[in-house]
Amino acid sequence: MKLSSKTQRIALCALFTSVSIIFGYIEFLIPFNFGIPGVKLGLANLIVVVLLYLSDLKTTVITSALRIFISALLFGSFYSFLYSLIGGILSLTVMSLIKRIQGFTPIGVSISGGVAHNIGQLLVAFLTFGVSEIFFYLPILLIAGALTGGLIGVCSLPVIKKLNKIRTLK
Repeated sequence: MKLSSKTQRIALCALFTSVSIIFGYIEFLIPFNFGIPGVKLGLANLIVVVLLYLSDLKTTVITSALRIFISALLFGSFYSFLYSLIGGILSLTVMSLIKRIQGFTPIGVSISGGVAHNIGQLLVAFLTFGVSEIFFYLPILLIAGALTGGLIGVCSLPVIKKLNKIRTLK
């Protein structure tokens, strides 16, 4: 979405940051226990996928960074911030690159983001604890990232379609 003013960009970032924080809080309150450390649904990433398709990369990066920082302050710790930040940076980088490839839908982009996010978190865990056995989680985290990323991608389709019709955001 092409924003016509700085005020619109700030308002859009604030709106989507707020929604993504709410999604993260919902996920925090309703523990989706998959029995594996680090596996989450990633509801807040729905906003990142939507913004990748409806806005520019700068707005998407700012919104994602604000969400990660504020969520860590509200519900997390330094380590949850670190895991989210590195996972988020890697995820957003991969998704923005994959999105440029012809033929990838928001579902494929979101799957790549979910997988990249889990790889980023695994790397943080390895660098934090220095235990190479942590990579035994890799296959499980790749599958979990693909499944949750696919679900977020499917959920993003109607949101992108609906918001794309609302031209007042452009």
